[in-house]
Amino acid sequence: MDLLGIAQQLTEPERERLEKVRALVQDKIRVPAIEYWNREEFPDELIAVLGAAGLGGLQLDGSSALLRGLIHAEIARADVSLSSVVGIHNELIVGMIDALGSAEQKRRWLPDLCALKAFGSFALTEPEHGSDIAGGLSTQVRRDGDEYVITGAKRWIGMGTLADFVLVWAKDVESGEVAAFLVETDRPGFSARKIENKIGLRIMQNADIELDRVRIPVQNRLPGATGFAAANELLMQSRAWVGWQAVGAMMATLDIARCYATKRQQFGKPLASFQLVQQSLAEIAGHLTACLAMMAQVAAKQERGELEMVDAALAKSTATRLARSSVSQGRALLGGNGVVTDAEIAKVFCDVEILHTYEGTYEINSLIVGRSLTGVSAFV
Repeated sequence: MDLLGIAQQLTEPERERLEKVRALVQDKIRVPAIEYWNREEFPDELIAVLGAAGLGGLQLDGSSALLRGLIHAEIARADVSLSSVVGIHNELIVGMIDALGSAEQKRRWLPDLCALKAFGSFALTEPEHGSDIAGGLSTQVRRDGDEYVITGAKRWIGMGTLADFVLVWAKDVESGEVAAFLVETDRPGFSARKIENKIGLRIMQNADIELDRVRIPVQNRLPGATGFAAANELLMQSRAWVGWQAVGAMMATLDIARCYATKRQQFGKPLASFQLVQQSLAEIAGHLTACLAMMAQVAAKQERGELEMVDAALAKSTATRLARSSVSQGRALLGGNGVVTDAEIAKVFCDVEILHTYEGTYEINSLIVGRSLTGVSAFV
């Protein structure tokens, strides 16, 4: 639901594309994704549907920042896990190869990536370093003739067990410089193990990765990925993108709760006739509308090249906080039926918990905003 008509800011061709994507994911993705989510299984055939719609190359197809955001929201509206697959693929893999890769890396990988026929992983987070990764990166790389040798471990790496390559951030043992390297997953010394039993984003295959003296040619270093500032720029954009995921999760919550409230009968009348139910629906709609308007302004700043980390942090922390509140109300509105995935809201409820934490925790993003407001850092 777009009460303020944000989509009307799009050109007519972009509105038509948005409507096609909405119809596609609601018809082909929303219901089939439930069982894959239940089984923690990756749905190759659903990915093929998204690839055929051109969603693997959204980052490079000339779409406006607003259209890209609204499309990411519509995918999240159908399934938050698959929106993570598509979003991270575009923001951190396609975007990184295009912005920071060599001409040969672009030629080799971008066509298949944009068709969703190849996958990469973004490997920055480590078992002992999450929020403090900027100063705590422990994965090491050293030059050995015409090769680099990488040793270390990474954790929570999306698509890590399925990817064709991993973009590994490591620190040079001699210079201390941080850089990124394209590591094909079939190289000796590389191993990935699926992280099991997650409560949310269960379709996204996260992995623990080990790099045991993995050798790669010097050509596999990304020439533009020098220093942590390069990673920070990518993370800023992906952090803003999570705000769109939260918008999509609130859209799904309102869809599910409103439908249930109008159909479910209690005390001889529909739930929608009760004041407390209408209040919950109105609050969910209010949270959604406020965040949709905020994200439209974020998209406008992206379009002008003016987005700053504080903008992304504010968008991510605010949207995920309000999504968490909204989906909690939606789950409660469904009563007992709200605790099983058959009615969908339980799935959204669990997925939003992940949105609240990943791509920079809620707390860290709040402190980034606080630092901007006060000029005083609450963390190193």
